[in-house]
Amino acid sequence: MATKRTKEILAILDEQYGTDAICYLDHHNPWQLLFATIMSAQCTDERVNMVTKDLYVKYPTLESFANASLKELEQDIHSTGFYHNKAKNIIACARRLLDDYDGVVPDDIDELVTLPGVGRKTANVILGNVYGKPSIVVDTHVKRISKKLGLTQNEDPEKVEHDLEKALPKDHWILWNMHIITFGRQICFARNPKCEECFLRKYCKWEGKK
Repeated sequence: MATKRTKEILAILDEQYGTDAICYLDHHNPWQLLFATIMSAQCTDERVNMVTKDLYVKYPTLESFANASLKELEQDIHSTGFYHNKAKNIIACARRLLDDYDGVVPDDIDELVTLPGVGRKTANVILGNVYGKPSIVVDTHVKRISKKLGLTQNEDPEKVEHDLEKALPKDHWILWNMHIITFGRQICFARNPKCEECFLRKYCKWEGKK
């Protein structure tokens, strides 16, 4: 159950960023978001969106990804980094979706995490953004800033996820990731955060706070 302090933080974030769910990865269907999220590991959303703009024209269907040349797909997504594993996982994932799910991205986290290249973070992106199921996506921003705000003391993403499930009301599970990503990009940088401009400064427990 959310504490008074947590509710105050959420109210401030709602006021600053609104309560509309926004997905930062461009996509037109569930599998496109799934593949974009796989590519987003250790890569910015902006870079992924630049890549997928042409990628989804070249590979317009799951079948086209399933039949893609590994070497060619590696070149297509080279700029996202870790392109060998990402390309291999995307091709394998496309085949699994076609073979086991009739081309439909599953809406169950236990099934999603069995797909090649899909961990809890990616699975929760799909659950929240595609199926509207309350889910908490723990990326580097969420882990780092949630810790600064005293909502978790853990480093392991799955433990952070469970801590946030306890700390946040379900109607803010999806929003938390979206708000904190924006906050992390605008104010609370990993290096040289703008503490003097931070509207959550009084709630911050970071020892290095200026």
